[in-house]
Amino acid sequence: MEIKDIKTIGVVGSGQMGSGIAQVSAAAGFRVIMNDIGEHLVKKGLGVIEKNLGRQLEKGSISRQEFDTILGRIALSTNLPDMKEADVVIEAATEDQVMKFRIFSELDSVCPEHTILASNTSSIPIGRIAAQTKRPGKVIGMHFMNPVPVMKLCEIIRGLATTEETFRLTWDLAGVLGKTPAEANDYPGFISNRILMPMINEAVYCLYHGVGTRESIDTVMKLGMNHPMGPLALADLIGLDTCLAIMETLYQGFCDSKYRPCPLLRRYVEAGWLGRKTKKGFYDYD
Repeated sequence: MEIKDIKTIGVVGSGQMGSGIAQVSAAAGFRVIMNDIGEHLVKKGLGVIEKNLGRQLEKGSISRQEFDTILGRIALSTNLPDMKEADVVIEAATEDQVMKFRIFSELDSVCPEHTILASNTSSIPIGRIAAQTKRPGKVIGMHFMNPVPVMKLCEIIRGLATTEETFRLTWDLAGVLGKTPAEANDYPGFISNRILMPMINEAVYCLYHGVGTRESIDTVMKLGMNHPMGPLALADLIGLDTCLAIMETLYQGFCDSKYRPCPLLRRYVEAGWLGRKTKKGFYDYD
């Protein structure tokens, strides 16, 4: 298969990441099947895409015709077997290993032999996911950054069995989607989150130990280190449950105490304070 043979992209998950991946795929000219477990979820995801495109329309970045064309390329699905029509499927479900294993096992059974199965996982080893299929050579990581329509990076992670053809096709696809690909080897957290999440976790420890207030911690990192957003505000944007899941993957994967999740992070997640998506995290968003 060559890049020109990719006509349809399936996206499993219609949340923050999935809807963003669906949007950039449709904007790049691909037919998109956006799937989730409930009709209300895929409709909500489509609404996010419409809102994003609406802002571009207001700014004059796209025309009304382009707006309609992009939306017209997106089909909604609540049945995973619909992915049998896809040439590439990008999984963007919750960062839960058991759930991802189930999704990949089912995708393997319903998708054609040529279909590449990619995961947007931010920390779970690709080889572990690939082992749930009978096509490990066609399983790869495509780790997009949030928000997907804005951020240029796409981390490409090969599993131990990923073929060179799969890697090259995925690398080229990232470029067609308007992203700059960067290759990472298959270690927990890859490159991005192996660096980012311990920094966020340490910021939470600073808050936990009373080293500074949330505002002071974020201000130091913004103005002292020239970060566009402080680590606590960034954690709220990512989702504190996702941050905790990644830290637990790092901690279990390396058996190193430096990756131990901060107890305060765990307490927030247990209380349902997950950040922007629940209107409360380290900051309030009401």
